[in-house]
Amino acid sequence: MKTLFIINDAPYGTEKMYNALRLAMALQKEEGTIEVLIFLMADGVSGALPAQITPQGYYNIERMISAVINKGGKVKLCGTCMDARGLKDLALIEGAERSTMVELAKWTVEADKVLTF
Repeated sequence: MKTLFIINDAPYGTEKMYNALRLAMALQKEEGTIEVLIFLMADGVSGALPAQITPQGYYNIERMISAVINKGGKVKLCGTCMDARGLKDLALIEGAERSTMVELAKWTVEADKVLTF
């Protein structure tokens, strides 16, 4: 089964991305047969930037995204959203990729479940 997470919110400031990634990680752990797909849009694209420094004891989105990728999850970012935020030429977390609406449309059609945050 494929579960697609579409995340629109910034990585910090609200807990939407945090909670989406917690759920994605739980699905990967408890339901090992579920393929997790994450598409970051709008301010969510900044969650895939490397070298995030957070206070001791505070969640770190970079580590969470990396954990999803390391368990076989796929993470893609809206290229138009990246461009609008001046992120076009910045490096991304290893395994995260720039993408398009065409790919999001394909993932949406192929997914068994689509969750938005």
